[in-house]
Amino acid sequence: MALVFDVQRFSIHDGPGIRTTVFFKGCPLRCCWCQNPESLRPRPELAFYADRCRHHGACREACPQEAISDGDERVIRQRCSACGLCEAACPYGAFRVVGREVTVDELLEEVLRDQPFYQTSGGGVTLSGGEPTLQMQAAGALARRCRERGVSVGLQTCGAFGWKAFAPYLPALSFIHFDLKLMDPARHRELTGAGNETILANARRLVEAGAPVEFRLPVVPGLTDAASNLEQAAAFLRELGVRKLQLLRYHRLGQSKLARLGFPLAALEIQDGAVADEALARAAATLRGLGMEVAT
Repeated sequence: MALVFDVQRFSIHDGPGIRTTVFFKGCPLRCCWCQNPESLRPRPELAFYADRCRHHGACREACPQEAISDGDERVIRQRCSACGLCEAACPYGAFRVVGREVTVDELLEEVLRDQPFYQTSGGGVTLSGGEPTLQMQAAGALARRCRERGVSVGLQTCGAFGWKAFAPYLPALSFIHFDLKLMDPARHRELTGAGNETILANARRLVEAGAPVEFRLPVVPGLTDAASNLEQAAAFLRELGVRKLQLLRYHRLGQSKLARLGFPLAALEIQDGAVADEALARAAATLRGLGMEVAT
């Protein structure tokens, strides 16, 4: 079984060609800039859209756990079992269960619907999240089944995985998008909730194994774009013989989701738009000055 929260068809930003991106639920990190906070908890959960609520009352009547209140947040999280009865009862779409359990066979059938698009565009399937390696048995089985049918499979990872569980599935992967965030261990722990020792060790193992790994770095203004962090990232990659790095522009997409999920991540006071554009341009210039080939 796999626990996923979305299967996004016709993706064009998660690898080459037209792709289907499978978003697995659960992540070992708690990055304060996370764009998909609905992916973090490794269980189904209820999202509440306050702007859609009309206090109809059917949700409260349908809930067997008495987990719906009249308060602003509406959902009493410690009681909610994410059964979905409130979602079915609400005529305004104010509730949505995030996360569903599916078999690998069901996922395979779903992604193979777009196989003609993969073939004509050079695309395929991308495993993302959350952190897909937390469900390595299911994610790896899906990757192998896809490759048996001639479908390219890529993986997006934060790098915080157990190598022994991951390594057997390497041959099934056409590319690995590997995110480096902060190079200083203390700063990494402060902003992501975990150290980076395993992440850096896995980056080294992948390069040494000749894996098709592509390194990326999210440029979060004021957090990951410090010159010292960029210099350390460039030095680490050069040591591995890697000269290419893709920079990911900061977006505020995840900030609006926090209240819907009752998630205890503090909202960032970082503006999108020109601030993010300028940070991205500065980071790219810094890294190019350090001899890196940069994509944005």
